[in-house]
Amino acid sequence: MLFPVYWMVNASLQPNGATVDAAWFPIHPNLSGYGTALAQQGRNLVTSLAVSLGSVVFSLAIAAPAAYALSYFKVRGTNIVLFGILISQMIPGIVVANALYTAYNDLGLLNSIPGLILADSSAGIPFAILIIRAFMGSMQSSIIEAARVDGAGHLRVFWSIVLPVSRNALITAGLFTFLFAWSDFLFALTLTTTDAVRPVTLGLYQYIGSYVTDWSTVMATAVLASLPAVVLLLVAQKFVAAGTSAGSVK
Repeated sequence: MLFPVYWMVNASLQPNGATVDAAWFPIHPNLSGYGTALAQQGRNLVTSLAVSLGSVVFSLAIAAPAAYALSYFKVRGTNIVLFGILISQMIPGIVVANALYTAYNDLGLLNSIPGLILADSSAGIPFAILIIRAFMGSMQSSIIEAARVDGAGHLRVFWSIVLPVSRNALITAGLFTFLFAWSDFLFALTLTTTDAVRPVTLGLYQYIGSYVTDWSTVMATAVLASLPAVVLLLVAQKFVAAGTSAGSVK
């Protein structure tokens, strides 16, 4: 499984841009491919970063209060809402993309970063709600009851107590939302029609057709596109492990 990743890095350092007859190890590494990739794909990397971070902020801003309400508010129809959230994750992305294209065309959101943030959040919000709700459901209710007895309202309890305690779940949900948005290709292909806003996934896809003979540049772009996800996973590994397992046992 890791060999393609190794070969991607190896090919990105080859001086002649070849992959088929490349050496097994870059004896004379060349970084010119990375220079070309940054020069031609740097804007796309910044676009992907803006869309991914925006999706994280927007998804958590919706999912965290929703998870708190679904966990502690005794409202009829909660199970129906949860069922709807599960169903929303089963809908094929191409169906959502086609519907969004028509709506975006009428609203003027095509080729815009806010439009891509909204689209990518459609995958991040349901998943984040399920992760955060599972964690909040395992919290000791006595903590919230004590705060309520002291006169704190639901908003104060949510902001001052529930969110700090739910840090692991929030980081886990935010990380997966970032990965969803960073690796998105379908929404990027459907909802962008010009070069004004182009995530790196779409840029890499179109890049291959133009630079298929210069594989060192193509692979360098792929390496640069993989770095944010790798770094985030390494940094947040312990939070992800705690956030995904905390809600499994009360």
